[in-house]
This record gives sequence, C-alpha cells and structure tokens, in this order.
Amino acid sequence: MKRWTRDQMAARVARDIPEGAYVNLGIGLPTLVGNHLPKEREVVLHSENGVLGMGPAPALGEEDPDLINAGKQPVTLLPGGAFFHHADSFAMMRGGHLDICVLGAFQVSATGDLANWHTGAPDAIPAVGGAMDLALGAKKTYVMMEHLTKSGESKIVAQCSYPLTAIACVSRIYTDLAVIDVTPQGLKVLDIIDGLSLAELQRLTGVPLSH
Repeated sequence: MKRWTRDQMAARVARDIPEGAYVNLGIGLPTLVGNHLPKEREVVLHSENGVLGMGPAPALGEEDPDLINAGKQPVTLLPGGAFFHHADSFAMMRGGHLDICVLGAFQVSATGDLANWHTGAPDAIPAVGGAMDLALGAKKTYVMMEHLTKSGESKIVAQCSYPLTAIACVSRIYTDLAVIDVTPQGLKVLDIIDGLSLAELQRLTGVPLSH
C-alpha cells in the first residue's frame, strides 16, 4: 500500500498552518514540520525549553550545540528569535498563547482524546514532558502519527486503552494515509492518499468515518 513519507506528512501539516501562527512542534515526527514551512509565510515556532522563533534544521556541520529544541535536536534561530526561562515558556503554553501544537501520539480516540506519553507497559519509559500542557493550552491540537501500529492495528480508536494525556483536545489527525478532522459529529476525512478508497480506509481504521 502506498503511504505518505514522513516528509510528505510534515509538508501536509505545514500547508495548514496559517500566516502569523504561534506553533509548538512536539518531539518526534512533528519536528519535521519546521523544514516545510514556506519561507514567505511568517510562522513563529516555540519550544518548551525556552525558544521562540526557530527556523528549519541546520545544514550538516553547521549545528550549534547551544541551540536545541525540547527533543535535544539542533535548530536554527530566525531574525527576532528569543531565548527565555522555561518557566516563562510553560506560562506561554498554559496561558493559551499558542495557536497550534503538533504532537505525536500512540492513540487518538474518535472523540479527540489523546494518549501520547505512556503505553502502560511495565517496561515502558514514561515521557510526560510538556504534552499535557500543550494539548490543553494550545488553541488547536494537531496530531501527526502513522495510521497503523507495527502489528497493523489502528492508532485511531473508539476509546484509548493507553493512559490519557488529555481529553477531547485533538482537532485534526494527520497520518501516512489520511487527514481527518475530529468534529462533534464524528471523524471527517479531509484528505486521503491516491489509490486508497474511503471504504478501505474505513476498514483499516475500524471507527466510523465520514467524507
């Protein structure tokens, strides 16, 4: 089955981020979004370790070890960018000052519940980070994840079986197969990869979808 690559997924998310938005990109897949934002569009990227105004990833060999994001990845800083205490950074997140956050996930429920910090497995290492603050603090929460687990199970579920990060917080889901809005009327498919029918996407997902 054809799937969007991770960079194609990131480009699809970037397409939906409007001019002037203040955005936090979560650890993992979401960090790729910063590499696909159009240069002519002003989007202010925030990192919870205290950075505002990040640019794309630096070229190989041009990394600054003192300039990293929350995932400890090297980043660049655009003109006008700033550094500040992480307490101020979390105040931005909790105070509703971010327009969008883009997070990875283990599961998203049909009603927009998010599970992305722990699988509940006894040997799993929990990673709370700032996800709970972001999921509830940002005006919109987008999730970027692969549609299926390695064993072929849908990550979009009727009800999350993993410990929740936040309840009813997800606005839109971007996967390697589709873009899906979470609405009060249920899950609505906005975009789907070429060659995949809605019926097949429905079969793979296992929860009701509308177009």
